[in-house]
Amino acid sequence: MKSKKTALVTGGSGGIGSEICYQLAEHGYQVIVNYNSNSTKAHQILARLKPANHTTFKASITNSQELQEMVNFVTTQYGKLDVLVNNSGITKPVPHGDLEGLTDEWIDRIFQVNVRGAFACIRAFYPLLQKGENAIIVNISSIAARTGVGSNVAYCASKAAMDSMTRSLGRSLAPDVRVVSLAPGWVMGEYAKTFSEDYIQEQKDKTPLARIAEAEDIAKALISIIETFTFSTGCVFPVDGGRPLS
Repeated sequence: MKSKKTALVTGGSGGIGSEICYQLAEHGYQVIVNYNSNSTKAHQILARLKPANHTTFKASITNSQELQEMVNFVTTQYGKLDVLVNNSGITKPVPHGDLEGLTDEWIDRIFQVNVRGAFACIRAFYPLLQKGENAIIVNISSIAARTGVGSNVAYCASKAAMDSMTRSLGRSLAPDVRVVSLAPGWVMGEYAKTFSEDYIQEQKDKTPLARIAEAEDIAKALISIIETFTFSTGCVFPVDGGRPLS
């Protein structure tokens, strides 16, 4: 009898992360909802997951000790990992022409979480992924990596670095573990909701499919990548409504 597949979602208490957790649970995965600070939200998500061996774990992906504790937990509770979703990420709106507004501290922080943290998770969980079934790492990237248009210059660069890491590791971790990026365009999450209705409408008008993605669109694409695109690695899957065409 096959053991149930296990998936870890970093930043699982966020808008996209939570929907990914729901979709994974719906498709029979045991889900570990990782969070850094929002314990209340993480446990609300856990309560909504279909009854199974789901759990939460508090750890910062930039803290080596906490990351190792999470690895130890997954090892003890599940013994393997089939899916690692690198969803944790941060940003701050800074106009690209405002060179002084993008401080050294924010540049370092963005790269520390979005790039170093994602790599640290892969490095830490690789032994458990090697024990998984058709194991895969999905790095949640962004259209900004390709277009250079996003919340700030460092954010765009960090997602481009993530996609480069996906290609490098897609080659070097094969055939044991697949590595892909999933690159959304605009998503109607907490960040998008901070903008005016007129601005959001402008983004819809610039998108060939005439709408902004919902978190569910991203999560469903992730499930397809995991379960259907089993001969793909080291590549970037766009989920952007055709935005680069406009």
